[in-house]
Amino acid sequence: MPDKPLKIYVAGHKGLAGSAIVRQIERIGLHTWFGATRDQLDLCDRRAVYDFMDQHKPDGVIIAAAKVGGMYANIDYPVEFLSENIQIQTNLMDAAHKFDVGNLVFLGSSCIYPKFAQQPITEDSLLTGELEETNAAYSIAKIAGVKLVQAYRKEYGRSWTSAMPSNLYGPEDNFDPHTSHVLPAWLRKFHAASLSGADSVTLWGSGKPRREFLHVDDLAKAVLFLLRGYDNTTAINVGTGVDLEIRELARMISQLTGYQGQIKWDTAKPDGTPQKLLDVGRVNELGWTSEITLDQGLKSTYEWFVAALAAGTLR
Repeated sequence: MPDKPLKIYVAGHKGLAGSAIVRQIERIGLHTWFGATRDQLDLCDRRAVYDFMDQHKPDGVIIAAAKVGGMYANIDYPVEFLSENIQIQTNLMDAAHKFDVGNLVFLGSSCIYPKFAQQPITEDSLLTGELEETNAAYSIAKIAGVKLVQAYRKEYGRSWTSAMPSNLYGPEDNFDPHTSHVLPAWLRKFHAASLSGADSVTLWGSGKPRREFLHVDDLAKAVLFLLRGYDNTTAINVGTGVDLEIRELARMISQLTGYQGQIKWDTAKPDGTPQKLLDVGRVNELGWTSEITLDQGLKSTYEWFVAALAAGTLR
């Protein structure tokens, strides 16, 4: 039987993941969606979230809203990353339960797994070791979200689930030099260095850590696939199953942006987790696999960045 159309509330629809999910919903043409900007709805305001959910009564909720940032931001603002994220996800899930939302996907992050987890990281690695200290506050908040989904499943029989994506990138990303993640930060840094003809670019760490990058358009397909296609207590990994050294990412971005200077590494700065490669066997067995290669994704993301920079619409 064909899928029944859903009225989906995409929390965080203006962000990197949320905007991609909206694009995919519109591309499919089966479901309808709605959202609210920060000015329209403060997700840390519990009463406001309840009133909003009561007014709109969605069939499905996708929680893509979160306070996010790169290593700089996580180190400087641990209180905000822990407190605000717990408030956002708890308010949304409690309200979804109150108003009987049958379908819900909570977006977590690969940083929930231990710093020295066995690679590739399986879903059952959760809470088996110490977290990476530079983003522990954010990780703990996301783990709390996963556990709340599991609690609602156990106590109330909710068919909700959590998806753990690898490092995301793509259009509508945050390119701010101080709060963005590594890939968009470097795209902007190398772009500026290329334009200025800088002799060198200095990057944090040794360049040796390995990372896995997933284009948000691939994630969006996975989320809608999982919304009603995965009914399991265990959170599920979503990624490409392929990683690379950060220094190789720097080389790719320097070539893409036309930068011809030297790349220097500030080894006095932290590297973060040595490797974060997700085991995606479970989601692949269900029928979803990533489609966008890193080369393809970097090129299209850089083109989007250049156009948004020229238009003055960057976040």
